Amino acid sequence: MKGDYQDLVDEISALLGAPATLENRDFRLIAFGAHDSDDDLAMDPVRTRSILTRQSTAAVRSWFEGFGIARATGPVRIPAAPDAGVFRGRICLPVRFRGIVQGYVWLLDQEPGAPGPEPAALDAAMEVAQRIGVLLAEEAKAGADLSREFQAVLTAGRGWQQDMAVAALRAALGPAGDGLHAAVCVAPWPGEAPASVPGAAAVCVVPRRGGGAGEPGDAPGAGPAGAGPALAVLLRLRSTDALAPALTAVARLLPRTAEPAAAAAAGAGTAGQRAKAASGAGTAARAVGSGGSAGSALAGPEGGAHRMTAGVADPVRGLAELPAAWEQAVAAARAAVAEPRLGPVAQWSQIGPYRLLASLACDPVDDPAARTLLAPAHRELARTAEVFLDCAGQAGRAAAALGIHRQTLYYRLGRVEQLTGLDLDAGEDRLLLHMAIKASRLA
Repeated sequence: MKGDYQDLVDEISALLGAPATLENRDFRLIAFGAHDSDDDLAMDPVRTRSILTRQSTAAVRSWFEGFGIARATGPVRIPAAPDAGVFRGRICLPVRFRGIVQGYVWLLDQEPGAPGPEPAALDAAMEVAQRIGVLLAEEAKAGADLSREFQAVLTAGRGWQQDMAVAALRAALGPAGDGLHAAVCVAPWPGEAPASVPGAAAVCVVPRRGGGAGEPGDAPGAGPAGAGPALAVLLRLRSTDALAPALTAVARLLPRTAEPAAAAAAGAGTAGQRAKAASGAGTAARAVGSGGSAGSALAGPEGGAHRMTAGVADPVRGLAELPAAWEQAVAAARAAVAEPRLGPVAQWSQIGPYRLLASLACDPVDDPAARTLLAPAHRELARTAEVFLDCAGQAGRAAAALGIHRQTLYYRLGRVEQLTGLDLDAGEDRLLLHMAIKASRLA
């Protein structure tokens, strides 16, 4: 479905000779056309922010809605407003279905005095906008209709309850239920589920779980422990090796840190051109798209436990494995918080040891041996121990990675042994300490 939107936006861009941007009625970005011009005014702050953060600010939304775009049935011209960051005028094409606005297509208007699009071209573009409206309405209806069934699958207890929930969702999806899907977890999620998510078969908000492994019959799902509600998305896929549309859709759900997933989703065709559309602002995206170092994460990066991240499970065919896929997605989202280099969008297949740690540690780890070491006062020692263990106990590599003399490393490791009572020459002690350090960051 994401490809359908992009094709339609590219069609409008070609018809009107200007880069188009498609947003849903909540002003969240869905697709944008390539921008090949060297005109800096074509990438004013409003358009740049929309592409980088996948949404417009409340102030910009209020400004545009003041021109009646929510009620309009035809193109609306909006003048430039430099004070608001709108350096170029806009042409808004309302995207409607059966009289209800579903979203908006935005185009940069010509400079004052320059000829704008011909009426016939605008009429043709509005016909394309109507086709977009049909797609958005169908997705919104499907997501709303299936949210209850989808949530039931993710929160039902194991056994017959879960089997019945899966059967109900399969019946609601029809033949599409036997297709290829990817489960996605976005946490923490504030508020209600979005009206539509491109490519989604179902969307729902899953309540936070209390934490702890629970009893065998307890619900395995729900959101990450202690992280607040989570948004669950069931994305349709075309093949197991084509996760790019899923990663793109996930990136657009994150308010600020979408660049890593968007880059991973760059495919064939005009992907390189679309990357140019965000030129001049890539540095800003990278600045907000990264977390912190492993050392800073040990004591919890700033806002770490509340930083919005997303996890993407391995693709599954059919719905029988959906509960397990949701657990993968939750684990990947938690790993992205624990290890910022994995996020903000983490795939289950790429989170390494956190695949095991996340399934074992639903509650924060508090092993007696590592408790003192993991206190804020010993952050540097904990980082030293982690790097040493990450380097497979090779002192030379660890010292180089830490930027310290080997003798300093040995001194610190001796202090680690004193604080933990563990022998770093013993394999099981090394394993225990390594797991305790890694698991301590899981939210």
